[in-house]
Amino acid sequence: MLSRVLKVAGVQSQENRDNKLYRDLLRHEAQIGGKLFGPIPKNGRREFFCLDEYTWIWYEEWQGKKGERKSRTTRYNVRPDSIVKIQDGKSHKLISKDEAARFFDAVQAYERNVKRKLYKVA
Repeated sequence: MLSRVLKVAGVQSQENRDNKLYRDLLRHEAQIGGKLFGPIPKNGRREFFCLDEYTWIWYEEWQGKKGERKSRTTRYNVRPDSIVKIQDGKSHKLISKDEAARFFDAVQAYERNVKRKLYKVA
């Protein structure tokens, strides 16, 4: 019985380590992606990252004129024939060809920078 408990604990521990590593890498990728679009304002935060094969996230926090914290989350769902943009979980709309071209450029820059800065791939 004890060996069984220890074996399960070891698996859970490995799963926990794997999950933590995944979260840490994703967080670092998001920070690299957030710097693609220029300097981040003081007291601000910006992230851009690939959540999964079809989903990209743009998150930004900033301080409003009265000192209040503001944020916006934009999710891009990539489909075979289009890209759907969802802001703050509310509005769903297809992006234009021009925006799709800019999105594609951002994705390529993200991949280059993440490979070079995080994974040390030329």
